[in-house]
Amino acid sequence: MSAVADKYTEFQKLDTEVLVLSVDTIYVHKVWNESELSKIIPGGIPFPMLTDIAGKIGIEYGVFEESNGVDLRGTFIIDPEGVIQGYEVLTAPVGRNIDEIIRLLQAFQYVKSSKEREVIPSGWRPGMPTLKPGMALIGKVWEIWSPALLKTDTT
Repeated sequence: MSAVADKYTEFQKLDTEVLVLSVDTIYVHKVWNESELSKIIPGGIPFPMLTDIAGKIGIEYGVFEESNGVDLRGTFIIDPEGVIQGYEVLTAPVGRNIDEIIRLLQAFQYVKSSKEREVIPSGWRPGMPTLKPGMALIGKVWEIWSPALLKTDTT
């Protein structure tokens, strides 16, 4: 969560709302924010920390681990129409890659802005080539994209 907070201005530039949710109470969130998170992020977490005490939201999203009574680490990218465009669920021992979440947001927003006339290849970052789906692309992806692009791109 502190890694997300550290890059919160990047999320804001992408016109993205960040919400966090756990089974902890608002009181636990307050203590955690004041006693630990504010030491990592000056001023503490700048976005809402929501509570899911009974795990109902976690159940709906498929991240509630009933045996331990916790929500797993889930990241859900939800578009303005309320449609889940992408998600990642991790167990507790492994943290998220915030740069990858930002890259995914940029990719989803790019596709939406192109009215889906362009799609994003693996590892794409802003400024890299996109693909225009259709019959003309069949058998010619290699002319536009290859894994070597990921190794040489410096953006």
